[in-house]
Amino acid sequence: MNKFEALGLGEAIVKAVNDMGFEAPSEVQEKAIPILLDEDTDIVALAQTGTGKTAAFGFPLIEKVDHTSKITQGLILSPTRELCLQIANELKNYSKYIKGLRTVAVYGGASIHDQSKEIKRGAQIIVATPGRMQDMINRRMVDISNIGYCVLDEADEMLNMGFYEDINAILSHTPDEKSTWLFSATMPKEVATIAKRFMQTPKEITVGHKNTGSKNVSHEYYVVNSRDRYAALKRLADANPDIFSVIFCRTKRDTQKVAEQLIGDGYNAAALHGDLSQNQRDLVMKSFRNRQIQMLVATDVAARGIDVDDVTHVINYQLPDEIETYTHRSGRTGRAGKSGVSMVIVSKSEIRKIKSVERIIKKAFEKKEIPSGEEICQVQLFHLANDIAKAEINHEIDAYLPSINEVLEDFSKEELIKKFFSVEFSRFHNYYKKAKDLNAVREDSRGGSKNGSTRYFINVGEKDGFDWMTLKDFLKENLDLGRDDVNRVDVKESFSFFNTDSEHQDKVLEVFESFVLEGRNVNIEISKDSGRNRGRRGRDGGFKGKRRSDGFKPRGRGGRDRNDDRGGNGRRDRKKRNDRR
Repeated sequence: MNKFEALGLGEAIVKAVNDMGFEAPSEVQEKAIPILLDEDTDIVALAQTGTGKTAAFGFPLIEKVDHTSKITQGLILSPTRELCLQIANELKNYSKYIKGLRTVAVYGGASIHDQSKEIKRGAQIIVATPGRMQDMINRRMVDISNIGYCVLDEADEMLNMGFYEDINAILSHTPDEKSTWLFSATMPKEVATIAKRFMQTPKEITVGHKNTGSKNVSHEYYVVNSRDRYAALKRLADANPDIFSVIFCRTKRDTQKVAEQLIGDGYNAAALHGDLSQNQRDLVMKSFRNRQIQMLVATDVAARGIDVDDVTHVINYQLPDEIETYTHRSGRTGRAGKSGVSMVIVSKSEIRKIKSVERIIKKAFEKKEIPSGEEICQVQLFHLANDIAKAEINHEIDAYLPSINEVLEDFSKEELIKKFFSVEFSRFHNYYKKAKDLNAVREDSRGGSKNGSTRYFINVGEKDGFDWMTLKDFLKENLDLGRDDVNRVDVKESFSFFNTDSEHQDKVLEVFESFVLEGRNVNIEISKDSGRNRGRRGRDGGFKGKRRSDGFKPRGRGGRDRNDDRGGNGRRDRKKRNDRR
């Protein structure tokens, strides 16, 4: 008997599974499928990304819906357009031998009217993003009052993205007696809350341990000064010539910036974030799956739809704001039984976060050094030699060999090898021959530190509408620091000073490296003089040129560039929802 058939699946699904080449069910499938087939029950399944969760709920859902009826019977909510489309396509493949069963994907970035027409034609299963589904419910384009099954896929990510209210509203239109199946990679308190509110004594399935990372993924971190973060990224890429990676940034702005820098430096890279159109995102993902793109730079949300088994490295260009999100990031590699590496680039002030992540994933990080220029040259040299050794000979050049031999006949084998590698290898050697050490040293040579505290100059002041209290609130909010972490705030006419503990120095400089507020660049420098001396220099004109007269007014809270994922508090949840639709 087929192993999938032994789980209780019908002949049509087993035939489709065989066509897709699945040989044996994964652990989460073995645990979930028999329960969901045999019982009408609520369930909470905790399993990492890439463990086969879609089939774990997809197979039973297909078996349970009545394909002879056109009424919508199953609703699957997923956080992003990419994941929504991925799930819908997989369900169509699973059910290809079941006549009359239709699955429709509902997501932002496509015509809502076309999606409504598809549903009215008859859709037993709808796969939807919360924002678009709520929109269709409000417009009375969809009826989910008779569904028997509701699946919350990637529940932790949906809640992290601010979809709690949407989910609550959507479920209020569904019958109380339905079965709710919640699948999640992690179990933060928000997921526990939704399970308690919407589910009746759910059964729990856990594959591995809660909130733990994949056993096939090793975790490394590299400590650099904030200004060297991009240079460190390039070295990590160059030290791994066969890298096929996803690089995570916190914001859309950083994602686009890093991707553009990589492309400009000759890497096969692209950005994936919420500002791209659906067509652009599809083209990027197609190129990535075909390996035309070697380094995909993505935001956490956009990356939820990435389903590629051969990713060799995940690089955390910046640690995520939510520690649990790290589990999702690292889950992009080490899939389908293959090994993978998750790298984290951190500044000295962020090292303590590594310990927090270790507690969540229950795995230890290994501290590693950014490779030197000499080490990278050696790696690239031997990689080139291996490529040559493995290359298939193109016999079309045979006709030209006599002439080539005549040109090269005066050189020995060793001289020919040296000449060939010199031609192919000069670019790396010239770039790295004077490369500096990027690993952060314990003592920062930039100065500005006294008794464990660093004083900063910032180019905003009273003329910009700040007093000491509003400036302190502004800094705390954008630096994500506690009440007492920003102190000695001294506001002048056109500039100001403030202090933080020296451990926050790299973070302060990084956050304000390219900070834009209402079209204005806000700059911060480490102050080597006292506030009084710096103030006199400002009045003499030394810094006055940095003040702008463009009507800039502080908002007190929030205040990043409009294209930043982490905009002001007043727009944060709304922007998150709009970005994912």
